[in-house]
Amino acid sequence: MGSMVGLMIGLITLMTPAFARSITFMEHGMTLWIFIIIGAFIALLQLIPTVIVFFIFIGTITGIAFKKESKIEEKVVLLDTEPVEVRRQGNIMRGEI
Repeated sequence: MGSMVGLMIGLITLMTPAFARSITFMEHGMTLWIFIIIGAFIALLQLIPTVIVFFIFIGTITGIAFKKESKIEEKVVLLDTEPVEVRRQGNIMRGEI
């Protein structure tokens, strides 16, 4: 409740005619232009990773779309192998051990 009273007093203080003046940019012209230029530069810097990701996406999609099927078969050759007898194991749940 105390913070609400403080907020109301602050708002009433700001509504007094001493704070009721118009905003002019005549004295702050250079500051405004610098602010606009820096803001535009930051906005343009954000486009660099966007363009990179866009072209990576386009390259991936075109690579998938125009992929040629390769007919190369891979064969695995194991040296020094010998056949091993494989036993079938029983099912423990059915009691076939």
